[in-house]
Amino acid sequence: MAKQIVIRPEEANPQKAFKKDGRMKRDFYEEEIRKLQIELVKLQNWAKDQNKNIIIIMEGRDGAGKGGTIKALTEHMNPRGCRVVALQKPSDVERTQWYFQRYISSFPNGGEIVFYDRSWYNRAGVERVMGFCSVDQYKEFIYQAPNLEQMLLGSGFLLFKYFLDVGQDEQLMRIKRRETDPLRMWKLSPIDSKSLDLWDDYTEAFQKMFSRTHTPYAPWVIVDSNDKKRARLNLARDLLSRIDYEGKDQSSVCLLADPSIASRYSQGYTAQDSKRKKKKDK
Repeated sequence: MAKQIVIRPEEANPQKAFKKDGRMKRDFYEEEIRKLQIELVKLQNWAKDQNKNIIIIMEGRDGAGKGGTIKALTEHMNPRGCRVVALQKPSDVERTQWYFQRYISSFPNGGEIVFYDRSWYNRAGVERVMGFCSVDQYKEFIYQAPNLEQMLLGSGFLLFKYFLDVGQDEQLMRIKRRETDPLRMWKLSPIDSKSLDLWDDYTEAFQKMFSRTHTPYAPWVIVDSNDKKRARLNLARDLLSRIDYEGKDQSSVCLLADPSIASRYSQGYTAQDSKRKKKKDK
């Protein structure tokens, strides 16, 4: 039997999908994201009916668009069965607890989907780079995280880990925009500004995080979010393609992620700016 070739809508009609600068057009994006949002509602209904616990981790560089991506994916979900967890810095009491304890208390109950806008991987990123944890605490986390995730999967949880990546120039533009846009100022934190000068430190930290916590049972999917619209579409496609939920429509909805936008970590991580430079050199 001949293998069916799937063509993504943006590839079938690039003039309709993209602007001259290569960014995705809003009209095309809204048409495609609506199809995927319908599938996400089906996924939520299936999770409720089957009593499934789904954890979706959204990590990434500052300014990569984690919050906006979560908002796009959850926009039409029933808030009674879908939660977004974005924990503040730990309290004095929480600092005395086992590191994972406060995250465990926010895990989904039966039939729930929980999105983490940053997760326990704070320890391998922000805390590691900014010196908010000790070397021993970091080592303990790196050892325990894969074991915890394996236990979650063994207990029936569904776990998905996404890392939104963005180039250095794009990150600078987005963070600077937060300083002047009154609708975005709430997103700005002192750590955001410091991260601009710690690009290489974060790159090294993420390389180590991926190499030590990317596993066959809980893989990292790295998403190029220099174009937020393309990132959201392809992250949603990847997520939906990995779950066999009831009523999945693959005849009129493309669930095949573009591997140049969303792909599993594989033998090394190269920051976005370095990737573009390598392509130009070729």
